[in-house]
Amino acid sequence: MIGLFRKKKEKTGPFIYLSEPTMLYHTRTEKAIVEIINEKLGSENILVPSKYGMRDTSHRIEEAEYFVAVAPLGKFTSLVGREVKIALERGLKVFTLLLAREGDELVYLWVEGVPEDVEWLSPDETMEFTKLFVNSEFMDILKHGLLIGSRKREW
Repeated sequence: MIGLFRKKKEKTGPFIYLSEPTMLYHTRTEKAIVEIINEKLGSENILVPSKYGMRDTSHRIEEAEYFVAVAPLGKFTSLVGREVKIALERGLKVFTLLLAREGDELVYLWVEGVPEDVEWLSPDETMEFTKLFVNSEFMDILKHGLLIGSRKREW
């Protein structure tokens, strides 16, 4: 109830459209991505797709000044790839954030434009990639998390 009367924090900086795979929604990696964007582009005005659930937000790409695409393990999922193509067609300034995990650390590479070595996945390849990615993350939760909680959260 108290939250209804709270003033909304004004977002500063240029409008940035973030395109990330759904498997990163609501993870600590997503929080790190937002912090990286804030640091690199100096903006808090970021469209984070997880705040919209599974609704399509691609119609907002044309409003953006910058477009940031996330490529975990050097791969664009089919959804991210589709949105990158829209941004490039619209002439937006595109940045790619390549992500990997090294132990407990998030390793990233911030690149202006789209690197040539990024792999563009088809919808079928995206499904396989997501299965592999999610299985490694959530198998521990199924084994231990239901009763005592799981501390193994890589992404």
